[in-house]
Amino acid sequence: MEKIVIYQIFTRLYGNKNETRKQGGTIEENGCGKLNDFTPAVLKRISQMGVSHIWYTGVIRHATMTDYTQYGIPRQHPAVVKGRAGSPYAITDYYDVDPDLAVDVEKRMQEFEQLVERTHKAGMKVVIDFVPNHVARQYKSICKPRGVEDLGAGDNPAMGFDPQNNFYYCPGQRFSPYFDLYHGENEPYTEEPAKATGNDCFHNAPGKNDWYETVKLNYGVDYYAGRVGHFDPVPDTWKKMTDILLFWAAKGIDGVRCDMAEMVPAEFWAYATAKVKAEFPGLLFIGEVYNPGEYRHYIASGFDYLYDKVGMYDTMFQIIRGQQSTQAITGAWQSTDDIRDHMLYFLENHDELRIGSDFFAADGRKAVPALVVNALMQQNPFMLYAGQEYGERGMDQEGFSGHDGRTTIFDYWSVDTLTRAAKKQLTDEEQALYDTYKKVLTIARKEKAVGEGLTYDLMYVNQQYHRQYMFLRKSKSSTLLVVANFDDADAAVNVCIPAHAFDYLQLREKTYAATDLLSGSTTELTLKADAAVGVVVPARNAVIYKLK
Repeated sequence: MEKIVIYQIFTRLYGNKNETRKQGGTIEENGCGKLNDFTPAVLKRISQMGVSHIWYTGVIRHATMTDYTQYGIPRQHPAVVKGRAGSPYAITDYYDVDPDLAVDVEKRMQEFEQLVERTHKAGMKVVIDFVPNHVARQYKSICKPRGVEDLGAGDNPAMGFDPQNNFYYCPGQRFSPYFDLYHGENEPYTEEPAKATGNDCFHNAPGKNDWYETVKLNYGVDYYAGRVGHFDPVPDTWKKMTDILLFWAAKGIDGVRCDMAEMVPAEFWAYATAKVKAEFPGLLFIGEVYNPGEYRHYIASGFDYLYDKVGMYDTMFQIIRGQQSTQAITGAWQSTDDIRDHMLYFLENHDELRIGSDFFAADGRKAVPALVVNALMQQNPFMLYAGQEYGERGMDQEGFSGHDGRTTIFDYWSVDTLTRAAKKQLTDEEQALYDTYKKVLTIARKEKAVGEGLTYDLMYVNQQYHRQYMFLRKSKSSTLLVVANFDDADAAVNVCIPAHAFDYLQLREKTYAATDLLSGSTTELTLKADAAVGVVVPARNAVIYKLK
């Protein structure tokens, strides 16, 4: 069993080498990455970093201010688009590929199908977003297959809630948000009756912090009556959204990352995952679920993996910043130990701060020990975000996305480190960080002790350490001793290994020849029950000793 390593790529940014970076710039001014930028050579380079799955973010057509009416694509009113490029989570047609990503707009679906084929040829699998909770305010499918009824087409808008409606309505009320509905146009955006907004805002006047560019989909839950579920007969939305999943699965993708999955009832997921996996047994469902109390509910409903955000991510965030002891890592993994293989670890994604930003650690290298722990501690998947491997800082002010330490998902832009990496212009520090990521991810993928071995957390017998974290991994043929140092200074660590570890892992007491898989250095380590073995770990780094 090989460990899953997911590389999240914000597709419109990745291949864009245009360095104009005009704040709020158009696609003509700032450029846009294309599906065809993922050439066999680019994909080979990604694969060689130790990646097993690429999550192409923002593939499905979403609301944008760019005009594609010459291709028969409806224009979106700019009042209900966030940023000039638009949010990839405000879908305008679930059956279409975003035209920004195509070299030939008329052949955009074909270009996507070819990308899937190229990714598979490079030995990797394809994950795309499925956005189940909400759509763009002006959703209208022009690419739906023959015989498919559009979302909302059969709704009764006189009903605030009806189990067979696709949307929720505010009967007799016009959409009246906090902002100007003209947005520079001659005609205002109008919507009457107003539909409920995506973030469970069930009135006609969403505010600045609401997802005002989206409308909430109705899965048969009556929020007006206190979240009462009406699931029999099966709601119309269930059928339509399952058909959309089947449509993309038939394109040869290998997984879907389900945006805000917990805002959609688990009963729908049980229905949809059963139907999809009956036809496409290997398709992965990855869920964005933030409530730990719901984790097991959603896994039981067919999810393969769930984000471990409020446990492991938040813990690592604080440890990297020196705000918490490394002892807390033990509690983070133990809280989900019964479902550990289902938890997806990450240190960055499109929603979170860049590690290198001034709002997080100001230096991507400071997360190397966290990378080692998250990638090697269990058999569960690990995810990284494109640019993380170079220490991308995300300190741009791109337009709609302000000076926030994140890489924009709303604007036409290019990512500094990705652009320079493509041109072979990385600094020595960036190249060294990339080399470390490549080594760690390759170890995660190739070492049997990681992919199929047992884990033994050594912190309970090493409680004097608060800036280091240590554990053993053991398979039949391989043993790893991992010590990560989150401190800014080198650390001489005496790692106590309890007798129980020798019994549990069937480890022999003896002197081992040991190779540090990160530095390549060799030494001898004597392992004895309830005795300490001394190792020196560089600052903000780790040793990964393979014992022979």
